[in-house]
Amino acid sequence: MNEQFARTEALIGKDNMNKLKNARVIILGIGGVGSFAAEALARAGVGSLDLVDRDLVDITNLNRQIIALHSTLGQPKVEVMKTRILDIVPDACVTAHKMFYLPETASQLELKDYDYIIDAVDTVTAKIELISRAVALEVPVISSMGTGNKLDPSQFRIATIRQTSVCPLAKVMRRELRKRGIEDVKVLYSREEPRKNQNMKTPSSISFVPSVAGLMLAGEVIKDLIACR
Repeated sequence: MNEQFARTEALIGKDNMNKLKNARVIILGIGGVGSFAAEALARAGVGSLDLVDRDLVDITNLNRQIIALHSTLGQPKVEVMKTRILDIVPDACVTAHKMFYLPETASQLELKDYDYIIDAVDTVTAKIELISRAVALEVPVISSMGTGNKLDPSQFRIATIRQTSVCPLAKVMRRELRKRGIEDVKVLYSREEPRKNQNMKTPSSISFVPSVAGLMLAGEVIKDLIACR
């Protein structure tokens, strides 16, 4: 038994630990949601992780992103996340892709190579492209809906896109995915009404909301990988 994962193995068993060790998961978007999802997967024992993002750590990220420290400001998010994961699990296989996932860059990634896809990107066009490709390739995917302008993490739910409500982003995604014949893709969304934004152009946020979303995404992926229901 690997001593680092002894308590996890005691919970899910040796066979399931081996499933996680042999799994390859890609996380697209290493922000408030994606950074927590990536770390949770690593700490659970997922052996191979691919990280996709082109952003640099910014001072405005300090309120919610696990990779955001004053010492990491200005550094590529995927590189900071990779270094952090390898400090937690030195023998993990971590690949950093410094790119934004968009329709015009989608061909740079072979989605069929992954056991699971986590969509934590912000733009609708990127999410639709990613989900459409994943569904066509029959690769499991879970997509995060909006976490901005929210204050109650207990309102997060995991459901199919057609079961969602309240969330403005989910409404747009429902409509666009339905046009493409996709209604059963798994998503995380909030049933909380978005709060009034204090005249900011970007969504407001707080430390304990996107982090919970990321942890829930990771938990769902792990349970699916080991088929523990």
